[in-house]
Amino acid sequence: MVFVESELGLHSELESVNAVKILIAGGFGVGKTTLVTTISEIAPLRTEEQLSALSASVDDLTGVESKTTTTVALDFGRITLSSELVLYLFGTPGQDRFWFMWKELSVGALGAVVLIDTRRLEECFSAVDYFESRHIPFIIGVNCFDGADVYDEDEIRAALDLSEQVEIRYCDVRDRESAKQILISLMEYLVAGANSGV
Repeated sequence: MVFVESELGLHSELESVNAVKILIAGGFGVGKTTLVTTISEIAPLRTEEQLSALSASVDDLTGVESKTTTTVALDFGRITLSSELVLYLFGTPGQDRFWFMWKELSVGALGAVVLIDTRRLEECFSAVDYFESRHIPFIIGVNCFDGADVYDEDEIRAALDLSEQVEIRYCDVRDRESAKQILISLMEYLVAGANSGV
């Protein structure tokens, strides 16, 4: 799929555009901000703050010791897939103390990408539970961190107790093409679900 020019001109052109709200979710430090930043065609809105000594006692930095910032509200970006389809990307905060934001962010969302880090799989359990309990369609994006063990789809599906319908895709959210493919996979998953009546 080729991206089209993102600058939409006249108001009449905007009326024919379908805007789709997509959530980028997952646990602390899994790459949500990086995905939004990598793929957004506009300067992304980021609400990152420096990790403080106070947050160090609350946030588990095991496996992400070099992380120095955290999202405290949301990340926002936009990507135009065609002249008729624009995705608005909302990256959610990962820590439990910011979960009150999820309810507001999920209003009107068509679907979600749940990013996971196989080194810290337990970080995504809450996100998976959240979307399953609210019947918001989602796919799993396995963010392939340098040095992380590689597991096949069946192992990941079993570890997360996912149904066969939930798609699992591998990605490197630092790479624009890889980030683009994960969003395309989500859109294809949503269209297939709508066509099957699920």
